[in-house]
Amino acid sequence: MSPKIIVWSCVAVLIVAAGLVGVVLWQNSYDMDEQRVSIRHRGHTLNGVLATPKDGRERHGLVVYVHGDGPLDATHDDGYKPLWEANAKAGYASLSWDKPGVAGAPGDWLDQSMDDRADEAAAAIAWARARPDIDGDRIGLWGASQAGWVLPKIASKTSVRFVIAVSPAINWLRQGRYNLLAQLRADGASAARTQAEITRSDTTRRLLARHATFEEYVKAMGGEADGMTAGRWVFISKNYTADATHDLRALRGIPVLLTLAGHDINVDTADTERVYREVLDAGGTLTVKRYPDATHSLLKQSIEQSDLSTTLTALFSPRSLFAEGFLDDQPHFLKGLGRGSDATRPHSRPGS
Repeated sequence: MSPKIIVWSCVAVLIVAAGLVGVVLWQNSYDMDEQRVSIRHRGHTLNGVLATPKDGRERHGLVVYVHGDGPLDATHDDGYKPLWEANAKAGYASLSWDKPGVAGAPGDWLDQSMDDRADEAAAAIAWARARPDIDGDRIGLWGASQAGWVLPKIASKTSVRFVIAVSPAINWLRQGRYNLLAQLRADGASAARTQAEITRSDTTRRLLARHATFEEYVKAMGGEADGMTAGRWVFISKNYTADATHDLRALRGIPVLLTLAGHDINVDTADTERVYREVLDAGGTLTVKRYPDATHSLLKQSIEQSDLSTTLTALFSPRSLFAEGFLDDQPHFLKGLGRGSDATRPHSRPGS
């Protein structure tokens, strides 16, 4: 191959690479302003991100984000940004913060109870209400998965205008058993393996009930921690009795958007919807949205089932990760809050 051909081949590769980088940068740029913020809470600092609309208005409503399980940073590795952009289109800012111990934040999220998490969020709301650019009468909550136990606790501590609950669970132990069986079915587990896993789960529950130590847990499991850590054991011990049924009464009279996925193996969505309807539906403030093609995280199942597909989509078309309609329905809900009686009128998608 001649030197000239080699040179032009290298040039072509560089042009393609530059083009791909340009696409990634463009697709991962969002129509909103972001700023790092610091919120004081019980002598510690919450490291947060405040994303605001670029609409020229001096004040905006606010969506406060409450994380699900795990060591999550303020942006959920940028996964929240398409949602924040959707909020901005509806005239709402978004606020989120690193969990304690994540991304250099002080503390340890594994030391927290659900009440601790609610206190943290209430402090963030108080901080936001003191800002001149936030409308204190239009502050609401967005929370996913584990946040289902935190959202109603927050509403019992401070007033909120609305709640968006994404794949929330009701009862910790019921959810755990549902998840275990659903995962075993998805794995095509044999009857013997299924029974062995149920026995292991029952043993864990008995240990939790008698406040066993992590060392006792490891011994009961035959010396195999199987991914459990001492910190995680403490966290579960603090929270395994969580049940949102009673706390949900704090959301009565508040517009609630309940978002449920059709392929959720983490949470029993039928159980969640049943309890939400029993507790909240009488007031006419509950809206239920179902996404048949979505997983627990509200991503399209066809994308999430492949790590490569998830990574490539996140790079080149992050807004396409989410189930059809998900990014449109949330700003629609937020805009509806300003339409008088429409704010408390249930509506649903075709087929819901």
